[in-house]
Amino acid sequence: MLAPDLAPARDRPATVHELGGTGAPVLLAHATGLHGLVWRPLASRLAGAGLRCVAYDARGHGDAVAPPGWDFDWRGLAEDALAVVDQLGLDHPHGLGHSSGATALLLAEEARPGTFRSLYCFEPVIVPHDPPLGPDPGSWLAIAALRRRSVFPSRDAALAHYRTKAPWSTAAPEALDAYVEHGFADRPDGTVALKCLPQHEARLNEMATAHDCFGRVATVRCSVRVAVGADSQEQSPAWFQHHVVPHLCRGDLDVVPGVSHLGPLQDPAAVADSFLQFVAATTSTTDADRRRE
Repeated sequence: MLAPDLAPARDRPATVHELGGTGAPVLLAHATGLHGLVWRPLASRLAGAGLRCVAYDARGHGDAVAPPGWDFDWRGLAEDALAVVDQLGLDHPHGLGHSSGATALLLAEEARPGTFRSLYCFEPVIVPHDPPLGPDPGSWLAIAALRRRSVFPSRDAALAHYRTKAPWSTAAPEALDAYVEHGFADRPDGTVALKCLPQHEARLNEMATAHDCFGRVATVRCSVRVAVGADSQEQSPAWFQHHVVPHLCRGDLDVVPGVSHLGPLQDPAAVADSFLQFVAATTSTTDADRRRE
């Protein structure tokens, strides 16, 4: 049953991208400031393994509009995930989320238990504090977002810029291409501008410490894999193992070598392999449970 503090998902239409495959559905949720098509390189590998891949643009990202009166509460990101499930009639999908997208999937499952078959969360943004700390106007991520360059002479100029700037300089070329292709809007003067406004990204980052995911994460009953880049520096694998995994009902940790927080875009093949191993293990466990019943 939907939690009373979350708006009905059917009232929150989302921008959806079908990324291939015809098997069991996988809902892919992107990180703050990105959009659904950055999943394209990774999704091609999952589709090749027999999974139907569905990504979406969260509110204020890509082609998804920012709703009137948006308060930037991360429960809104969860509403977007549930909206896609409802729009497409996805039957018990797997969830694959990155950063705030991973948190959005956890919040969605907390709000509507049983929505997801399993959740693969690459470095979810979870603050181990209950009750939540509240908004953080001094967030360094928010400050960095406000300083972000938002207009370029062309998409080619944007690509050239990002290829030399961390962390995008570490991204797989096809992932960076997808980000720039769909993440910028054409302007009348021939220039291009970010679709995700820097001030919106900043406000979302300020609200990263205000959601209540940590206080409710123990209610998530499906299998959850927390994936972490071996080279991540803000929150290390040990941090997630200590602060997040023990609070999950059925959770474990996987460390993906050679990547940092941008992992799904840095090495789509490695993260896809980690996800497929998780899905295979989850499916085997579910089948064994059914046989025992």
